[in-house]
Amino acid sequence: MLRAASLALAICASGAAAGAAALDISGPTAVPALGFVPPAPGSYRLERIMRAPDGIVLDSDGSVHRLSEFTTGKVTLFSFIYTYCTDAKGCPLAYATLHSLKRTVEGTPALHGKVRFVSMSFDPEFDTPLAMRSYGGAEARARGGLDWRFLTTRGGRDLAPLLDGFGQDVSVAAVKPPGQRAPVLSHMLKVYLLDASGTVREIYSTSFLHPAVLINDIRTLLAERAGERPRQHTARR
Repeated sequence: MLRAASLALAICASGAAAGAAALDISGPTAVPALGFVPPAPGSYRLERIMRAPDGIVLDSDGSVHRLSEFTTGKVTLFSFIYTYCTDAKGCPLAYATLHSLKRTVEGTPALHGKVRFVSMSFDPEFDTPLAMRSYGGAEARARGGLDWRFLTTRGGRDLAPLLDGFGQDVSVAAVKPPGQRAPVLSHMLKVYLLDASGTVREIYSTSFLHPAVLINDIRTLLAERAGERPRQHTARR
């Protein structure tokens, strides 16, 4: 906990000097081809990995909430991001994948009201609620379709236990690109799938972060909640 707290506070201190423009998420980032056929929904079981942590967060309108408000009640895809990330295999890939998946969920009546996305910042100093609202664009303001929240925290002390609770590592790069004043954060991309009780059931790296995999896993959790038994009683992987 102390390691993460020190790191989170260091990120905030670095973020105070930030001035770089936020990443243009409408740019060319695309979801790569999957390369394999995922198993059918309900043909496998997703194991219970851990409970999602809870703590104080800020929504993109500045309102104060418990994180558990956004990690329970629905199947949730949760990821840590920072708005000025330019790593094509990092935050932009997560955004592009979720944006593609959002269209599928909204086009499937059986999934309406049952799925939520949460994107939460690593850098509360730079990524204020206003910055998160700007980053999310229409996704952050729309409330008629799939619920996609863009969250931040009041500072490093609130962020640290959430990073620890999810097992998400992040570090501040020693060297920044020429002309960039914002800190460069190094992290392994992880997207967490939570069931409606707030339990993490899958953690995706770039290898498995694809709409076809995510939608099948979402359907599998919803079938489980409805009491349907998997046709095979083994984990997918």
